[in-house]
Amino acid sequence: MPDHSTACRRQRTLQVKIGYRRSNGPLHLLIDSTGIPFLGEGEWKRKKHGAEYGRQWRRAHLGIDAETLEIRAVEVTGNGVGDAPILPAL
Repeated sequence: MPDHSTACRRQRTLQVKIGYRRSNGPLHLLIDSTGIPFLGEGEWKRKKHGAEYGRQWRRAHLGIDAETLEIRAVEVTGNGVGDAPILPAL
């Protein structure tokens, strides 16, 4: 495994092809979201100086095919956005 800086340099030229499989009929999506803690400078300051600094979160909205349970759509937003406003984009 290469070190972090080598992997960062290589990711610029890395070409990833993800296969796409069409559905045979109507697509039934199950929509859900999950929170992801965003660790960065704010988290470090919160641990060092106390609760003065709040945690930051991102929300990943997932559209899952009900038949095959494959993830068909993903949208990442801030913590204040619910599932209903993001549904047309999915």
